[in-house]
Amino acid sequence: MAACVDKWNPTYSSCRLSDAIRYRFMPDCAMADCPVSAADADVNVVCRDDVWDELRSEARADADAEPLLGMFYADLVLSRPSLESALAAHLAAKLCIPGALPQDALRDLLAGALAAHPEAIRDTRADLLAARDRDPACGKMVHCFLYYKGFLALQAHRAAHALWSEGRAAPALLLQSRASEVFGVDIHPGARIGGGILLDHATGVVIGETAVVGHDVSILHAVTLGGTGKASGDRHPKVGDGVLIGAGASVLGNVRIGDGAKIGAGAVVLRDVPCGTTAVGNPAKAIGKKAAPPRRPEEQPGVTMEQRWSDYVI
Repeated sequence: MAACVDKWNPTYSSCRLSDAIRYRFMPDCAMADCPVSAADADVNVVCRDDVWDELRSEARADADAEPLLGMFYADLVLSRPSLESALAAHLAAKLCIPGALPQDALRDLLAGALAAHPEAIRDTRADLLAARDRDPACGKMVHCFLYYKGFLALQAHRAAHALWSEGRAAPALLLQSRASEVFGVDIHPGARIGGGILLDHATGVVIGETAVVGHDVSILHAVTLGGTGKASGDRHPKVGDGVLIGAGASVLGNVRIGDGAKIGAGAVVLRDVPCGTTAVGNPAKAIGKKAAPPRRPEEQPGVTMEQRWSDYVI
C-alpha cells in the first residue's frame, strides 16, 4: 500500500483506483465504457457493467415479488439504459424544486457532470458495493440506490465536485444546498472523496471544502470533518484509505488520519492519528503502545466495520 502521505499531496486525484478498491472492484466488477488511466493500464479490465446488471436483476426480482412496486422500479431502474442515466434521473427527482428548478433541466445537469468525469461514476459503483458488503441492513444494491440517503447525498456530491472542478461554482453550490436540505448531509463541492465510501445512516454528516477522504472509508452519522473556525486556506482533515469514523465524531482542522485508523464514536480529533491507530475521547488520544501492524486492504477497519479496539488497549 502506498505511503500514508501520498494522498494528501495537492495533486492527489480520486481518479486512480487504490489497491483498497482494486482487491474487490477491479477487474471482476468492471463497467462498460470504463476508461482506465495509464497508471492503471496493468489491470486486465473486461468492459462490462456487472454492478448495473446485478442492480437491474435485483429490481426485477423485487418487482415480480411485489407488483405494487412494478411501475416504481420500471421508472427508476428497469427503463433506464445505464447506471449513469438512472442515477441522474433519480437525483433530479429528489432535488428538483417545482416551478423554480425543473426536474428535466436538473437531470441534464447531473448527467452531463457525471459523463464528463468518468471517475465519479466509477466511484459510484464502488459505493454500491461498499453498502452491499459492509452494511448488514443492505440486502440488495438496488435498495441502497433507491432509498439510502447517505449514498444519494454522496452521489450528488460527486456531480457537484465535477462541476466545481470545472470552475462552475454556482451550480455546484446549488447541488450542495439541495442535497443538504433533502438528505441532511452537507458536503462542500470542493471536498475530494475517493471510491468505496459508506455513509451509514448519514444524518448530520458535514465535510468541509478542503477535506480529502481516501478509498474504502466508512463514516457513520453525525460525523464532522470540519475546520477549527480560525484557519483559512487548507483547513480541513485528510482521511486515509480504509478508515472507520464512528458516530458523532468530529475531526477538526488540517489533521491527518492515517490509513486503517479507527476514530471512536463521539471522539474529538484535533491532532494527527497515525496509520492503523485507534483514537478515542475528547480530546481524542491514541489507544495502545504503538500503531497496529499494516493490514491487507480487505482487513481495513473501513471495510470490516469492526469498531472494537480491545486489541489495542495498553
